[in-house]
Amino acid sequence: MTDKPHLPLPHLVVVGNGMAGCRAVEEILARDPAKFRITIFGAEPRVNYNRIMLSPLLAGDKSFEDIVINDHAWYTDNAIDLVAGDPIVAIDRARRTVTARSGRVETYDKLLLATGSDPFIIPVPGHDLHGVVTFRDMDDVGAMLRAASAGGDAVVIGGGLLGLEAAHGLCLRGMRVTVLHLMPTLMERQLDEAAGWLLKEELERRGQAILTGADTAEIYGQGRVEGVRLKDGREIPASLIVMAVGIRPNVKLARDAGLAIGRGIHVDDHLVTSDADILAVGECVEHQGQVYGLVAPLWEMCRSLADGLVAIPNGYSGSVTSTKLKVSGIDVFSAGDFSGGEGCEDIVMRDASRGIYKRVVVKDDRLIGAVLYGDTQDGNWYFDLLRKQEDVASIRDALIFGQAFASGGGASANPNGAVAAMADDGEICGCNGISKGKVVAAIQGGACTLDAVRACTKASASCGSCTGLVEGLLAITMGEDYTGERAAPTACKCTSFTHEDVRRLIIEKSLKAIPQVMQELHWTTPDGCASCRPALNYYLLCAWPGEFVDDNQSRFVNERMHANIQKDGTYSVVPRMWGGVTNPKELRAIADVAEKYQARMVKVTGGQRLDIFGIKKEDLPSVWADLNAAGMVSGHAYAKALRTVKTCVGSEWCRFGTQDSTGLGIRIEQMTWGSFMPHKFKIAVSGCPRNCAEATIKDIGVICVDSGYELSIGGNGGIKLRGTDFLCKVATEQDALDYCAAFIQLYREEARYLDRTAPWVERVGIDYIRQRIVEDAAGRELLRARFHYSQSFMQNDPWAKRAAGEDWKLHQHLAEIRPAAALIARTLEVA
Repeated sequence: MTDKPHLPLPHLVVVGNGMAGCRAVEEILARDPAKFRITIFGAEPRVNYNRIMLSPLLAGDKSFEDIVINDHAWYTDNAIDLVAGDPIVAIDRARRTVTARSGRVETYDKLLLATGSDPFIIPVPGHDLHGVVTFRDMDDVGAMLRAASAGGDAVVIGGGLLGLEAAHGLCLRGMRVTVLHLMPTLMERQLDEAAGWLLKEELERRGQAILTGADTAEIYGQGRVEGVRLKDGREIPASLIVMAVGIRPNVKLARDAGLAIGRGIHVDDHLVTSDADILAVGECVEHQGQVYGLVAPLWEMCRSLADGLVAIPNGYSGSVTSTKLKVSGIDVFSAGDFSGGEGCEDIVMRDASRGIYKRVVVKDDRLIGAVLYGDTQDGNWYFDLLRKQEDVASIRDALIFGQAFASGGGASANPNGAVAAMADDGEICGCNGISKGKVVAAIQGGACTLDAVRACTKASASCGSCTGLVEGLLAITMGEDYTGERAAPTACKCTSFTHEDVRRLIIEKSLKAIPQVMQELHWTTPDGCASCRPALNYYLLCAWPGEFVDDNQSRFVNERMHANIQKDGTYSVVPRMWGGVTNPKELRAIADVAEKYQARMVKVTGGQRLDIFGIKKEDLPSVWADLNAAGMVSGHAYAKALRTVKTCVGSEWCRFGTQDSTGLGIRIEQMTWGSFMPHKFKIAVSGCPRNCAEATIKDIGVICVDSGYELSIGGNGGIKLRGTDFLCKVATEQDALDYCAAFIQLYREEARYLDRTAPWVERVGIDYIRQRIVEDAAGRELLRARFHYSQSFMQNDPWAKRAAGEDWKLHQHLAEIRPAAALIARTLEVA
């Protein structure tokens, strides 16, 4: 807790526990923590949270804890008295008191009004029906979530940022959403007509209905909302109406107190109102005729307010604003006057295939406006040019291509050039109002990794869109000392997210298609690469069993062909032999196939299987059909999946055997075959500690002993030999099966794609796995249940599917003549 002197301190009362009020308090504390005794009144019964992140909260990407800015500990540590859920209803300027709704009265020496803004409600008939909500706070989000849980239709009135974010969140929650926008262009204050059209097309592609030029006549219903009627007579049914048509400064308290009011509360350059003891900040104020509804001006106001209270002469002189937003996961940026007109030049670039549009407006060799859609990385540079009114004549021809080209570097220019050229007060993280200077100071103070910068500044910790800028600052500030290391590596060069980030966000955002993941998570390469596409395919398959359709074109060649390609261009085929056990019928089938299709070799593998080599590509469907006829299924020897379960003969035949290792191995293989995993997976069951099945170098090893079964994990017999770690001992076969299922599912859900169990176990630690599998019985049961649920969709023999129903030659022709991305795009269009 901050120490306060024993002398009575002046009392600062803050009306408003939102982003502006608390940020102003933070700035005051940073300058003089002993300046005031502080009391904050909030209308909501909550701590301070980030309203910008209400959209991800609605969409399910964030929890409330994720968007909290100042938790209870912050108020306690700074000796701040928080009065939550009890709004101020009156100010007595003569007595210098405020009165709360509860009747509580507080005296003040300085009063700070941070009352924010109120949503505008269109006064059409039916606007007060049950089912009409706004989108301004946690209570609004709660109302929308309750409505979405029942499904049905929703109408969002307003095609600005808030309206589109509400529509996006409700769509992800399963509602059918129609957006009504009065103007012909979505977000007309931030986007020009072309960018607005691109945005409309993209949102409609995602399943929203967008009606522009739509004028609401009334909201109809008996007691509660049933739909919206437009002035042209169209009716749109709905059980939920979200009003998102704009905001107005909340000035009622100030007006009732007799303060000078225009559109907002009048303030001077230090945010002082017409009463010298009352200040105001944020969306509720009007400064030199301007009212601001963006975060950057709010932060600038808070700094000037705090400076004034501690006699620092830096006053607020107004803000030149830019808008850098993420609309339903789509990056947009605008700044200045992009309407153009007489004497202006428009410079435009369109890249339809990548969904990118850029327009800059130049007048008298000065940049006066810019609109970016889809690619906003040069937004800060354009904003700097606009704000400083620099002459752009010398870079006119390269201006539209961004800073790298304009600086003469072309495509090979320093990728961090844009962030290097930013001023120290340039904004890096819009969600948290973090400037370049603060990030650099944190790096110079010892925050030498992305995760460290996130921890101490919050930059890139919210939506993640500024991650590249933060990493650029790390590289610039640390020079050769920056290795680019993170707590975890990125999934590939196409993204700044780690494997763990991608897997988490696939669940949180309900992402269920590869193009959707790439769009939502800002992939830098439109169609991904050979590293990320197979990983994304696996992560989606694991996250959404029964919903995601395996994307064959995002698999490696062996997995696409369901056979192992050899160096001469032929293939080898490995039928499954349960536990390494076979019979005359299977052996005859293998012999017949080898002879019929002129196989060049039949080889016993290290996993106790027979591998048939030298099969021609065109013969594969016939080979599979013949083996299927004998009851044999694919051994998945080509797949990132269970390969084999190796066994010894155990107690049935061996004089040293303690348990039926062969029978248990067969049951384990029948339970686990077909389960796609991050990498190939091998299991072995030995009937005694002599370990003839080599169980201690397998991903899962089971060693039978007189009193039960010893389970070990994380072995590897490859180039880097690794013995297993002992997991636990269980008493029964069923226990062994259940523990194996739970471990496999934990590995499936948490390992990075192409991680064998050995490096994964070394990274997370055997103690972590024991805690999850052995010590947490309820958690183990959930893992086991999820594995069996997934298996209900996974255990399909790909050979049988190909042999029975698919036109193999047509499939191969399409695969060869079409690039993977085009084939996937066509599949999505048909779906």
